[in-house]
This record gives sequence, structure tokens and C-alpha cells, in this order.
Amino acid sequence: METSSEGAVGAAGTAAGPAPEAEPPAAAGTAATEATEADAGGAGVAAGAAAGPAALPPATLSPSRAGDFMQCPLLYRFRVIDRLPEKPSEAATRGTLVHAVLERLFDAPAAERTVPRAKALVPGEWDRLRESRPEVAELFADDPDGERLARWLGEAERLVERWFGLEDPSRLEPAERELFVEAELDSGLRLRGIIDRVDVAPTGEVRIVDYKTGKAPRPEYAEGALFQMKFYALVVWRLKKVVPRRLQLVYLGSGDVLTYDPVPADLERVERKLLALWDAIRVATETGDWRPRPTRLCGWCDHRAHCPEFGGTPPPYPLPVRASAAGADG
Repeated sequence: METSSEGAVGAAGTAAGPAPEAEPPAAAGTAATEATEADAGGAGVAAGAAAGPAALPPATLSPSRAGDFMQCPLLYRFRVIDRLPEKPSEAATRGTLVHAVLERLFDAPAAERTVPRAKALVPGEWDRLRESRPEVAELFADDPDGERLARWLGEAERLVERWFGLEDPSRLEPAERELFVEAELDSGLRLRGIIDRVDVAPTGEVRIVDYKTGKAPRPEYAEGALFQMKFYALVVWRLKKVVPRRLQLVYLGSGDVLTYDPVPADLERVERKLLALWDAIRVATETGDWRPRPTRLCGWCDHRAHCPEFGGTPPPYPLPVRASAAGADG
């Protein structure tokens, strides 16, 4: 989407009060986004949060939770129904840190959005992150000399610097940053999520941008990578009756930019998929039938001790189970 300023006033959304198997899922996203989605709608659980009493999940989906169920229904159960705690990871925490730096950089005047200034933001944002999420300090508890932490912060700085080769922040004036959006479909299913950046051209065309600190997926995984963006585009379309002109994924890990220009038919397909997905989640919730789906991503899962695929036993199911018609008949 070509614009003179590459951005204008926000019109893409209103504030309402799945990754390739070749890399860990956390490397492609941010724990902060998942935590905020959880706080906003109860459809997930922040990493490290204490488990609470189980309750029927609301008719709400975020990209993260939809991705969980598509990746592994049992993972969805562990996170949404059982609310099992998860430890922070270096990859996810680095993603959260980099996102915070890129968001904060736009507080500066355009001429001051430089590589040195962006890199200088890293230590301060790391301090902020530790204050808001003390559990991330555990990542470097066994690093008394601070060498591993220094390398980790250096990796975050390199990701931030790489962004300048992909986009020019001095020519960007985002309409929105870290925008929470929510829309209710005719079925009653609520979709919600957090968009990293929204650009609006003077002509009104909307671009949705998402930063990824992992590497770009191989071509065969591109459709899966775009699912999250199409999800956001559907929410914006239902909110504003405007189909975003462009969806843009910025992969800082590999220095690639993946773009896609959606049309209404694309978003209608996504809506049908989400409705079918929610029906499957509802049936699994009522019957207690959550099947594990083993993939290479299992190697990064925190819940293997509870997974039958690894010899574990899930916690007792905390919700009432609906008897099947066959069982009721004897």
C-alpha cells in the first residue's frame, strides 16, 4: 500500500475497553499478546499464572487460542480448561521485548527514529518487562555473571536493527499500535485479538502489520502463517465494514516480509472455518474428549508430563461431561 506518509488517522478498529513446525511456536509470537488477550476475554492464560477454578470457556476466540486447538486440542484444554501454568521462555520473552521497543520507538519524532535510539530502548524495556512480569527474571537466575543475559539482549538489539532494513520508521505514522479489537459474529461467537500496528493511508486504505521475531515460514506453511492476519482482517471487516487493503508479516528473524491482499471471499472462508472450529471446541468441552495431536512442536510443550503421548496423565477433567445419546439409552 503506497502512501505519502505510510499512515494517517486510525479507522481500522476500536478499542473495546499457527507457526511452522520448524521452529518453536513462541519464537513467532509474543507472550505479552497472549497474556493481554487472556486478561481481556478469559480465553487463555498468561504464562506462569496460577491455575484457578475451572469454568466453561466463553464463546470467544483469539488467534492464539484458535491456533492452539488446530495444533493440538489437548493443548487447548490444558491452557483454557485446566489453566496449567507455563514457564516463560527466552524466545517468547525476547519477542515481547522487541515488540515493546518497536512500539515505544514511535513515541519519538520521525527524525529521531534511528537505529541507535531503538537499540538504546532495549535495556529500559527489559527493566519494564521484569517489573510487570517478575517471573521472566527466572530465565537468567543461573547466570550470575550476566554473560548469557548480555548475549540475549544483544540478540534483541540485532532483531530491532534488522527491522530498519525492512521498514523505514521515519516514514511511518501508525494509526494504532498494540490495538485491541473485538467483534461479535451473527452466531454469537466473539473474536478478539491485539494488532501490532495499523497504518491507514490518506485514501483510507488499511494495512495491518504484525512483527514476528522468528524466521519466515517455508512456502508450504505460508497459509498457516497468514491465518492470524486473516483473523484480524475479519475482525476489522466486521467492525468497520472495510476489508483491509494489505496484511503484512515482518519476520525479523530472517529479514523477510510476507504480504497478502485479502478479498471478502477470503474472510468469509475464515469466518466459516472459525465457526466450525468453535463447534468442535464446544463438542470437546461438553464430552471431555480432547485428543492430543503429536507434531514436532511437542518438543517445546510445557505439558508433556500430563500428555498421554509422553506417558503422562491429564488432570481430572474439571467440567461436567455430557452423556452421549447411546450412553443414555443404556
